[in-house]
Amino acid sequence: MRGRDGGTAPLTEPRNNASGDTALVLFSGGQDSATCLTWALDRFAHVETLAFAYGQRHAVELEVRQAFLAQLRAAWPAWDAKLGEDHTLSLDALRAISDTALTRETAITMGANGLPTTFVPGRNLIFLTFAGALAYRRGAKHIVTGVCETDYSGYPDCRDDTIKALQVALNLGMETRLVLHTPLMWRNKHATWNLAHRLGGTTLTALVEEHTHSCYLGDRSTRHPWGYGCGTCPACDLRRTGWQSWTSTP
Repeated sequence: MRGRDGGTAPLTEPRNNASGDTALVLFSGGQDSATCLTWALDRFAHVETLAFAYGQRHAVELEVRQAFLAQLRAAWPAWDAKLGEDHTLSLDALRAISDTALTRETAITMGANGLPTTFVPGRNLIFLTFAGALAYRRGAKHIVTGVCETDYSGYPDCRDDTIKALQVALNLGMETRLVLHTPLMWRNKHATWNLAHRLGGTTLTALVEEHTHSCYLGDRSTRHPWGYGCGTCPACDLRRTGWQSWTSTP
């Protein structure tokens, strides 16, 4: 191994006017969003977190995120002081209009449209729109999301052009100045592991390994060196290969 560098809270009254020091992080409980959370804590004075319950097949991610937050607060008092409310929004309608391998017990395959059956049409557009509305209400200027078009499954709503277009639409539609941050957009999984280590050392990477979830099938019974998962789905494959590349680089 190489040497490496460095319960849901209720919605309450909004913070006063939009603050350049306040960020809302879309924190699902996965590796990418957990890394983005620490990226935000390293940069902003006040950070709130947001998750969505949409009937996802891997809903266990909503459970593990609480353990990650608790461990993060305990290990880094300075970040604990910055962490604000944790929000979970129910989007059951998304499951109702979706027929995908993330919302149904169906096989994960490549669809006729060239996209994997794990693609949930409109998911990130909906997530970021709700996040924008919540950020407006909470007085947060910055929204942070872990979408990426380097190591990903080809989802069109993860692309940089999509995020830039959505930022324009949100600001026009709400007459505000929100900024959508995508720290992982041009990072592969190797670089994502490396970013976590740079931000929090081996303590943080161990926390990501143990208390985040990526597996599309929701498997928390099988422990690998890189974390829990079935080991065969596309999400597990990306996480494993990134971890192997990162740990084997001198």
